[in-house]
Amino acid sequence: MSITRLLLFNAGLCLYIAGCHNNSGNPVSGGQSATTGSSITTTADTGPQFKKEAVLYFLSKVNNDTLRQIDIELATNDAERAQGLMDRKSMSDTQGMLFIFPHAEEQSFWMKNTYISLDIIYLDENKEIVSVQKYTTPLSEESLPSFKKAQYVLEVNAGFCDKYHIAYGDKISYKEIK
Repeated sequence: MSITRLLLFNAGLCLYIAGCHNNSGNPVSGGQSATTGSSITTTADTGPQFKKEAVLYFLSKVNNDTLRQIDIELATNDAERAQGLMDRKSMSDTQGMLFIFPHAEEQSFWMKNTYISLDIIYLDENKEIVSVQKYTTPLSEESLPSFKKAQYVLEVNAGFCDKYHIAYGDKISYKEIK
């Protein structure tokens, strides 16, 4: 999967390029503008606004108890996965974004045009945590790989995993809101 987009803005002809890819070793990030049909709205001050699409539960590997519940946005297609949390200026500790890929393979994300430090949680096809990239550096183009096959990727605020004791082997479940 590979998405590349180029936007030219009239104000000084600012050039913007973003990419999205996975097992090719290149990072996921990028964007889709609100003018191309995205369901996310933007404002001048805060960037894209959160849109609750599902409720996600973190389940303990020990006893399957719910460790934490958050509201999430879903990124289920190339355009949504490319947009991700780019251009967001803030996000509540009770919010996140779940990226859903067609099948499990090694994933790699980056933080280009992402202003919020994140914990990036990689999950296999059974929705079990297989790796975590904690306290990511905002606006960085460094590749943040999964190191293992992942079909789901969850982005939450940096420090979330430490604060709520989310760890390898824990699972998630989620329920879409209709």
